Amino acid sequence: MSALIPDTPRLRGVLSPVLTPFNPDYSPSAPRFVAHCKNLLEQGVGLAIFGTNSEANSLSVAEKRALLDALLEAGLPAARMMPGTGACALPDAIELTRHAVSAGCAGVLMLPPFYYKGVSDEGLYRAFAQVIDEVADESLRVYLYHIPPVAQVGISMGLIERLLKAYPKNIAGIKDSSGDWSNTEAMLKAFQPQGFDVFAGSETFLLRTLRGGGVGCITATGNVNPGPIAELYREWQSDNADTLQAGLDAVRNVFQKFPMIPAMKAAIAQRAGDEGWATVRPPLVELTAAQRASLEDGLASVNFEIPGAQTLALPK
Repeated sequence: MSALIPDTPRLRGVLSPVLTPFNPDYSPSAPRFVAHCKNLLEQGVGLAIFGTNSEANSLSVAEKRALLDALLEAGLPAARMMPGTGACALPDAIELTRHAVSAGCAGVLMLPPFYYKGVSDEGLYRAFAQVIDEVADESLRVYLYHIPPVAQVGISMGLIERLLKAYPKNIAGIKDSSGDWSNTEAMLKAFQPQGFDVFAGSETFLLRTLRGGGVGCITATGNVNPGPIAELYREWQSDNADTLQAGLDAVRNVFQKFPMIPAMKAAIAQRAGDEGWATVRPPLVELTAAQRASLEDGLASVNFEIPGAQTLALPK
């Protein structure tokens, strides 16, 4: 059984798909990872470790287990964690989900099996159902991960409806990274009233999602701009909300001119004074020197900074 207290509050607000720092040999750098997660929590952002921007599908099951354990051993609260546990292989998804639940994580973010394209809702239903049935824990809270621009395998409204009917205690919500506001809006209208929590997949849609009844966002740039994104979540009903949203959009627009993961890592490396942060695991590659210079020019134009960046460097 899990260590999750039954009345643990459901996840809300802003979560970051936490970047995974690597050593020169491409092994995960646990000390940097723990430091980064601590800083994110201090900025008011939860931890969606092993998401897309974590390079999660370039990590092994053993590496993910070890990194989660490193966070727990460092005393970071499992109640603020939503590890990504979806995988193409069912045994991997089951193992990762079971480990997250036993650790007391507040939820898991679950990709559909994504290697085979054009699969049916029936096949996807069986995959999610098998994980839930094998873990067999009422405290398991699954947040579906809809990211068709990357996975090319989406989660339909019909599939959500069927899963909610079959597993009302386990299916908790969704991260919608479709980039299609009409899709997010449809989910909000159809399922949020049933207690199915909708997270936007980018802070670009945070204000609209909150105004539509959603619960927050799980966003890449939560890694590098956590405080201001969390501020909008807190202040979304204020007169200043649209101005705050515009500020978030300006920062994101700088980063998304480049490959996002290498760009965010380069920004951290620059501000932490630790070039090790710029390392990405193949098949990704680091930004070129010219790209980094252009990124820094763009960030200077929006007065960008990372509070606590000095704590992210690997101790010498």
